Amino acid sequence: MSYLLHLDSSSIGTASISRQVANSFLDAWTGEVVHRDLAASPVPHLSAAGVSARVTDPAEHTAEQAEAAAVQDELIAEFLGASAYLFTVPLYNRTMPSVFKAWLDQVIVDGRTTSRSGEAPAAGRPALVISARGGGYGPGAPNHGKDFLVPTLECVLADPTLFGLDVSFLTPELTMAPMVPAISHLVPLHEASLAEAHEQARLRAEKITQQLAA
Repeated sequence: MSYLLHLDSSSIGTASISRQVANSFLDAWTGEVVHRDLAASPVPHLSAAGVSARVTDPAEHTAEQAEAAAVQDELIAEFLGASAYLFTVPLYNRTMPSVFKAWLDQVIVDGRTTSRSGEAPAAGRPALVISARGGGYGPGAPNHGKDFLVPTLECVLADPTLFGLDVSFLTPELTMAPMVPAISHLVPLHEASLAEAHEQARLRAEKITQQLAA
């Protein structure tokens, strides 16, 4: 086992439900953890220099290309060095926080982290995405079908032509129920969803640890 790469992207620090559930995973994790807080220290959005640096001989890089390439190299090495992944990615405005999308754009590089013609370097490695959301998005809920985070990350993270990770999701819901009077009657459902997420996070950590030790 090498290490768990833990990426945070919630803007609200310790008040984040996604981060709190992630802590239950970490409490049950017994290996090394490399943590990157994308909200506290955002990575740059992919620039023209970053794109062109990928197809330019490093010996011919401009200063701007060299700087952009160094960012990508650091993030890619960190990603590929991990044996498992924990992503805390809350649902913001129906999709992922922009800081997490910026990280994805920096590390998705064909021939390095992804492969169109063969198996990606990290294919099959376990990953857990924890994504808290203020309302309910399951079948029968008013917002059902309006979650564009889980489907997107399931495609990007699990697609064999991209990362090919063995990814699962925990989605504690109705986190606004304790604060919004109009949905306060849903607090018991929120509490049940949150308790289940904490328990499943611990179980997932134990399962991944056992897989990696086998």
